[in-house]
Amino acid sequence: MSFTGFPDEGLVFFEGLEADNSKPYWTQHKASYEEHVRGPMLALVEELTAEFGTPKLFRPYRDVRFSKDKTPYKTHQGAVLHLEGAGTGAWYVEVSADGLTARGGSWRMQPDQVERYRRAVDDDLPGGQLEQLVAKIRRAGLSVDGEQLKRAPRGYEPDHPRIELLRHKSIHGGTHWTPEDWLDSREVIDRVRKTWRALKPLNDWLADNVGATTAPPDRRR
Repeated sequence: MSFTGFPDEGLVFFEGLEADNSKPYWTQHKASYEEHVRGPMLALVEELTAEFGTPKLFRPYRDVRFSKDKTPYKTHQGAVLHLEGAGTGAWYVEVSADGLTARGGSWRMQPDQVERYRRAVDDDLPGGQLEQLVAKIRRAGLSVDGEQLKRAPRGYEPDHPRIELLRHKSIHGGTHWTPEDWLDSREVIDRVRKTWRALKPLNDWLADNVGATTAPPDRRR
């Protein structure tokens, strides 16, 4: 299947799901989800696999075991791509009634990865490189976000020249587009690819300075 865009019917499906997040709605409209959301997302990531790695589509069902929100279905469709040997860095794309999101970087670093990340940021050479990368990404009109501590991490001074970066426990960049006509066209591929290429230096930095975790896998996931 060749990617031709995310049709309006897919966004309408999500609008309905937001209004009625129930099994009856899901059952009645599942065919629309498969044809207008999941199918196009599979086609999109398959065309990007050669450059950005192995894709994985997220399940549409929410894990409500530890959540106060018991609505059973996600109101978006996300997918992640990861290059073998790239460590913590990955690529993410998401479609919903609100539009399209493309991001790259690290969303979850294990404690050993956070430790290596902070050592690298503290060092003037790799830390300065990351500082320049973040500034360049922001100049390109992309955001840089991630989970952060409210204060300086233990062992680092609050007036450290890269304290903003040191407070990160994860770091990723990207952008979001609200729904427009181009969403139902192959322009989606061009925009996602351009965004991910702009974020490639961030993932390269993470691969060089953070790498994969050495912690045992979390069997609870």
